[in-house]
Amino acid sequence: MDDTIRIILIIIVSVSIFGLIVFVFVKNYIKNKIQFYLEEKNKNKKL
Repeated sequence: MDDTIRIILIIIVSVSIFGLIVFVFVKNYIKNKIQFYLEEKNKNKKL
C-alpha cells in the first residue's frame, strides 16, 4: 500500500511542477504578444 501511495504522490507532484512551468511560459508568451500588438496599434494611431 505504501508503494502505490508514494508512486501516486510522485506522479501528482511531477504533473503539478510540469503544469506550473508550462503555465509560466504560456503566460509570458501571451503577455509579450499583447504588448507587441498594443505597441503596433499605438504606432499606427500616431501616424
